[in-house]
Amino acid sequence: MKGRSEHLWMTVARAVPHVLVLLGCTVAWLSFRGGIEWASLWGWLGACALFVHLVLRGVRRGAYRAPHLSWSASRTDVPNQDNTDRKQVLAALWMEVPAALRTAALVGLAVALFRPQTASTVENMTREGIDLVLSMDLSASMLSKDFRPNRLESAKDVAIDFVDSRPFDRIGIVAYEGEAFTQVPITSDHIVVKNGLATLETGQLQGGTAIGTGLAVAVNRLRESEAASKVIVLLTDGENNAGQIEPMDAAQLAKLNNIRVYTIGVGTVGKAKSPVAIRPDGSYQYDWVDVRIDEDVLQGIAEVTGARYFRATNADKLEEIYREIDALEKTQFNVLRYQRKSEASAGWIAFALLSLVFEFLLKTTFLKSVAE
Repeated sequence: MKGRSEHLWMTVARAVPHVLVLLGCTVAWLSFRGGIEWASLWGWLGACALFVHLVLRGVRRGAYRAPHLSWSASRTDVPNQDNTDRKQVLAALWMEVPAALRTAALVGLAVALFRPQTASTVENMTREGIDLVLSMDLSASMLSKDFRPNRLESAKDVAIDFVDSRPFDRIGIVAYEGEAFTQVPITSDHIVVKNGLATLETGQLQGGTAIGTGLAVAVNRLRESEAASKVIVLLTDGENNAGQIEPMDAAQLAKLNNIRVYTIGVGTVGKAKSPVAIRPDGSYQYDWVDVRIDEDVLQGIAEVTGARYFRATNADKLEEIYREIDALEKTQFNVLRYQRKSEASAGWIAFALLSLVFEFLLKTTFLKSVAE
């Protein structure tokens, strides 16, 4: 019974160095295997050699004897059987280190024979960008409460989401009432664009709804653009009743400059609670007013420029319209992909050679007097 126990401890002691080597190599491989590809199947030959080596070490019989090694003396040493058994186990573990180094060398050789290669995909992407201008109506009627909290705030929120959905486009903002001005020139800095949308308010210009002027200013912003595609999204809730430029004249100007104009009419069907007067404290007085949108003009602008007209009767419909425009005006990309490979076996070869060197040094120095 005692002999069987001794043999078991010896077997475990011999196995420990090999297990530690295999675990270490496995951890090393898992740490660096990202993007690794095998280029050869010769590694299976190395794996077979490793397997045979481990089997031969496992079937080895006999026990190492403590007297073969020098142990430092201690006053606490007491010659007893347990102490002798412990020394036998430690001797077996220490004597197996050269073989474990050979195991490490065979692992390195097997991996190197598989010819691991790092593969990285490189993309060269160019875009056919879209320059886009949002032309926003700021007339007092945009404060009507058929949208929550009103038409203007709802239109601003949806437009900001639209900007977020188009990260590769240059975008500008034109605002208009009875007159028009450029809130944000065309830029790729979308933070500036979104801040510009957030600060839009009614009452910044002379009252009225100058659709033609708002469109003409937007066209002027895109006229010098060299983008492959130029687009205006014009939003209004009323009829053209101000400005010196007729909407259809501005539409012809857009057509001459190859600019597509998507038009959006916002407002419910029927009546809406809208501003009708300004109180002395500057607040608006509201009443129920008929919603009047010149849909014929908006439809004509879109048709002349090769685009489309949309009607938004609520906030959900407005979001849907912007999503549809986003789908219609997709930014096109040209992507060139190529793969770059480099050999990753040099480290494993070096690891195998170092293991063999350390095995040789151990056998010719510390363990020179021990017979295998």
